[in-house]
Parts: sequence; C-alpha cells; structure tokens
Amino acid sequence: MRMEDVIVDTPAPLLTAADAAGTAVGRRQWAGLAVLALACLVYSMDLTVLHLAVPQISEILRPTSSQLLWIIDVYGFMVAGLLLTMGTIGDRIGRRRLLMVGAAAFAAVSVIAAFAPSAPVLIGCRALLGVAGATLAPSTLSLIFTMFRDPTQRSVAVGVWVGSYSVGGSIGPLAGGIMLEHFWWGSVFLLAVPVMLLLIILAPKVLPEFRDPDAGRLDLVSAALCTAAVLLVVFGMKEAAQDGPHALALTALAVGLGIGGVFVKRQLNTPEPMLDLRLFRLGSFRTALTINMVAIFVAFGYALFVGQYFQLVLGMSPLRAGVATIPAGLGFMVGSQLGPRIMKVMRPAYMIGAGMAMAAAGLLLLTRITATGGVELTIAASLLVSFGLAPVFGITTELIVGTAPPEQAGAASGLSETGAEFGGALGISILGSISIAIYRSQLTTNLPYGLPDGDAHAARDTLGAAMEVAKTLPGRVGSAVAEAAKHAFLTGMHLTSGIAAGAALLLAVIAISRLRHVPPG
Repeated sequence: MRMEDVIVDTPAPLLTAADAAGTAVGRRQWAGLAVLALACLVYSMDLTVLHLAVPQISEILRPTSSQLLWIIDVYGFMVAGLLLTMGTIGDRIGRRRLLMVGAAAFAAVSVIAAFAPSAPVLIGCRALLGVAGATLAPSTLSLIFTMFRDPTQRSVAVGVWVGSYSVGGSIGPLAGGIMLEHFWWGSVFLLAVPVMLLLIILAPKVLPEFRDPDAGRLDLVSAALCTAAVLLVVFGMKEAAQDGPHALALTALAVGLGIGGVFVKRQLNTPEPMLDLRLFRLGSFRTALTINMVAIFVAFGYALFVGQYFQLVLGMSPLRAGVATIPAGLGFMVGSQLGPRIMKVMRPAYMIGAGMAMAAAGLLLLTRITATGGVELTIAASLLVSFGLAPVFGITTELIVGTAPPEQAGAASGLSETGAEFGGALGISILGSISIAIYRSQLTTNLPYGLPDGDAHAARDTLGAAMEVAKTLPGRVGSAVAEAAKHAFLTGMHLTSGIAAGAALLLAVIAISRLRHVPPG
C-alpha cells in the first residue's frame, strides 16, 4: 500500500510501519510538512526570543547569575531528559496525538510564563515548557520520516524541517524585539500561543497518525531511569562548570552515570527495549550523533552572548538587536536548503568538514570584537557560523534517523533530539559558566576602589546587574563600573568563542576521517 493511498481521507487515518513503506507523496503530505514546520518554528523561536529578554528580566525580576542561567537553560535540560521517552511514547500512543497534546500544553504554560512574578516561578514555567517541548521535536521529525520515504523527497523535507528552526531563530529576535519595544518582557512568551493553536486545528486534517501496533506497553521504569540519568548528568556538568568540581556536582554526575548504567543494562536484557542499543553498533550513527550534539553545543553557546553584546555592551534597543540577528537567520535558511542539493554531488564527510571550518572562522572573528564597535563584524561572524552549521544539522539528522526502521523512527528521532538538546544545554551552561567565572574574576580586581559592597556584589553577578548599578552611581564612577563590566564580559566572550571554534575544527577532522565512506546523495 502506498502512502498516498492511505492519507487521502479526512480525517487523516492511522498508519502502520507497513503502510509507510511507499514512496509517492501528494499535496496532503506537503501540507502536513508545513504544519510540522510551524511546531519547529515556535520551538526555536521560544529559545532565541528569550536571549533578547535577558536584560529586562535581569532588571525587573533581579535573578542571581545562577537563576539567570537556569531561566535560560532549564528548558533545554527538561527537553533533553524527556525527548527519548516522548519519542517512544509517540510510537505507542500515536505521534500526531502526542504532537497535539504537547502543542496545547505549550500554549497554556506560555501564558503562565508571560506573567511570572519572580525568577523561581519563571524557572518553573520554563521547566514545564521543556516538558511540553519534548513532545514536539521527536513527533515532528519521526512523522517526516514516516511521510517521506523517497530519499530525495525526504532530504528536501528534512531541509525544510531544519530551515524552520532557522526561520524561528530569525523571526524570534525580530518579533521579540518588537514586543519588548512596546510591551513587558513576558510578552515574548505569548508569541507561541496563536501558532500552537493553529497547529492544533490543522494537524488532524493534514497529518497522518502513526504508531507501532507491536510496540507493547511503555516501560515506565526505563522511562524514569532515562529521564533521571540525563537530568542528573546535565545538572552535575552545569554545577561543575560554574562552581568547580564540588561535592554536589560530583555526586550528581556519579549518581546520573550509575542510573544510566542501570538503564543500559535494562535495555540489553529486556525483550522489548525502550531504546534498541544495536543502533550504536553502526559507526555512521555514532559519529553523526556526536557531530550533531557538539555542533549544537557550538551554536547555542555563542548565541547566548551575541544578544547581550548588542544590547548591554553596544547599547542597542531590543528591536535593533533583533534586526541585527536577521542575516544569521537568513544564512541558516539558505544553508539548510542548499545542503540537500550539494549532497547529491559531494560526500557528507566533506560537506560537514567544510561547514564546521566555516563556523570556526566565524567564531574566531568574534574574538576580535571590542566594546566600542563591532556590529558589522559580529553580523558577519554570525552569518558565517549559521551558514556553515545549517547543512551539518540536516546531514547528521538524516544519518541518525535514517538508520532506524520505520517502527523505531520515534525513538531514533527522540535520541537525535536528545543529543541535540543535551548539546545545547551544555553549550549554554558550560560556555556560559566559563564566561561568568571569567567575568567575576576580572571585576574582582577592576572595579573602582571604594565601591560599596552591595554595589560591588551586584556588579559581579551579571553584566545586566552591573549596568543597572552603573546608572545609580555618580558620573565618573558609574562610567568606570560600566566600562569594567563590558571589558570583563568581552574577555569571557572572546575565550568561549575560541573554545567553540576549537570544537568546530575538531568536528571537521572527525567528520572527514570517520564518514568518508558515506557516498554522495
């Protein structure tokens, strides 16, 4: 049975693995792809729009530096911890159903987050958004691999899927800048609500339902073990990066790795594993998963600093800062669409190598920006990074999910997205924590002598807090605090950009050496 024979009726019916084996697609599949792209757009927009809101959040909610990092990265932590579980649940209860439930929850929690009265409440809302977001990513990707079985069409669909993230990334700062220019910081969360409601309305009309009828019951013990292991390991790494290898960080890492070992042993011994670990026997699968995760690490790590640089160092308004991020979003869109075309004639290894080398060049440019200028240089650097990374994400995603049989596409896509979110969370937490450590170290010696202890403590907490302190101090003293804080921030940004550039170059070498056997196309 061909897919086009299965999905011509309204509402879109249930597909099985056997039904998904055809290759021909019709207008409904392409319309369904547009609906899936909506979910990805909001998923990405919710990440990037928050970067521009950081200065206002710092001013109004006054979070500590630790709370500010949690506001930004707890979303990624929760998504990373639950993606694999949600992908497996989607294979059992239906991927479209899970997508719609997640969209409804995402819209509801976004409204609550918009009116959060304190930093702890906002952290809680971001965590719940991560739970809802974990239902979206594996559902969209696995449905694409279900709907598009022809390799050429699937490459185009995956390119659209990757491109939708770049559209969200480019729309997010611009739309967020407009909202922040006229409304309060929480308004940025309301942007997700109408899109999610539209997805809920359209999904039953254009998306097929798919589940594995032989999947059996969900192993709740495995799901709990997987979630606990990922969350504890990420938390431990974040704490170690921020405050050094103290007892809590090491305990979390040890317990998380121990639980992970129990999870792996359970998967090897159960007749119906939640995750088929035989996938890791494939060298291309392992390499692609590693490259995808570290590439996300690079992308998320540097993006955190650019928005703050535009607004807090150069003094740009949220709207102007949003406009300045548009070229990077366009570079991502163009790169994601060119990738499938170039892959027809070039081996994936060399495409990934060239893309990561281009991203490294852009990151090295960021080490040259100063506190008195650098808008054009930052835009050029961001364009190089986004254009280089875009095809890498599409290629590695196809290699990861394309190796799995159709009935395991949800679990495989969940694993792909888990690695991506894991990398993103680590990029924000590790690179962000390194930057904060350097920032504090610099200000310990560079703040003006005689500054009141309360002001000095606040200035050392975050760049946003330092700029607020500077506004309350007399002319020359306030200017000295602001300049010291800006230079301390840039020192951290330069070092973390250099670290990310080194990681990108290492990935280029790994890709060329380990994926040379994969042919073009």
